[in-house]
Amino acid sequence: MKKVLGLVLGILLVVPFSVLLAQQYNLTGTWEITTQTPRGEMKSELEIKQDGAKLTVTMKTQRGEITGEGKIEGNKVEWTITRQTPRGEFTTTYKGEIKDKDHMAGEAEMGQFGTIQWTAVRKS
Repeated sequence: MKKVLGLVLGILLVVPFSVLLAQQYNLTGTWEITTQTPRGEMKSELEIKQDGAKLTVTMKTQRGEITGEGKIEGNKVEWTITRQTPRGEFTTTYKGEIKDKDHMAGEAEMGQFGTIQWTAVRKS
């Protein structure tokens, strides 16, 4: 009986802590994302809407708006966007770490073009 009680108490302590970690960051808002490209530094606006662990992103670049989806797990963030180009679809996956409520950084995987570094700062 003591083992069962100990197990139940352990679960009751762990579950709320897990939920708290998942809700630690709210990324909803407008961000300025800076990418380090072979052509130099590029700044874009990034609009994030968070629903639980699910992210919906809209990037506003010099080439127009691109939407995508992603997720947040703890302090890890990831989203993918696909844009249409004259040569077909081009997909970029952004993976990174949330540094604090207003700063993120990571790498963007650009298929055959390799990876580039990015940082993001919350604007609002």
